[in-house]
Amino acid sequence: MTVPRQSAAPDENFRPPEDRRQMIIRRWVTAIIIVLLVGIPAGYLVISAQQSRESGRHKAAESSASGMRDGWPSQMKRRIFEIPIPAKSTEVAYFETSNWRTSRLYVRFTTTEAGLDGFLNSVGTPRDTLREGDITIGDRDADIAGWDFTTDRQWQGTRHEHKKPRPSRDIVVDTTDPAAPTVYIVSTATP
Repeated sequence: MTVPRQSAAPDENFRPPEDRRQMIIRRWVTAIIIVLLVGIPAGYLVISAQQSRESGRHKAAESSASGMRDGWPSQMKRRIFEIPIPAKSTEVAYFETSNWRTSRLYVRFTTTEAGLDGFLNSVGTPRDTLREGDITIGDRDADIAGWDFTTDRQWQGTRHEHKKPRPSRDIVVDTTDPAAPTVYIVSTATP
């Protein structure tokens, strides 16, 4: 008895042999995709970590500074302590102290007569509130900032107080040279 021959069913797992070029191209494409999927996020993490480290170093240097630092305080600090330094001011320096009760920003800058008027108006203290010979910045704050108000200069001062949490400001102006007055400010913020 003869067994009828059955036709061979195609094997579902059978793959025709690939030529060598297609196999190499597929492996390269796979390798490139893996590198892109892993490499780009890893590169981003490295760059981000470096920027964060640099930012931390800058903040640490600023926090550990003792005495006035030449340069402008950050825009955020000027906004928090409400110190709008006139745009063309020179000899700008600042120093910040902070503890759990109060934060103080000490700022010194030299400006023009118009710059002084603009500054005083923007803080809500017109020029006529400056009192001749009135040193409103206390000895302790002057000592911290390294300022000397005992010299024979033409000093004018005023105090500008706000309700908490807005900062209060002690302002002293050296008007010995009316064309280039130097402004000294201690802005005190309490929570």
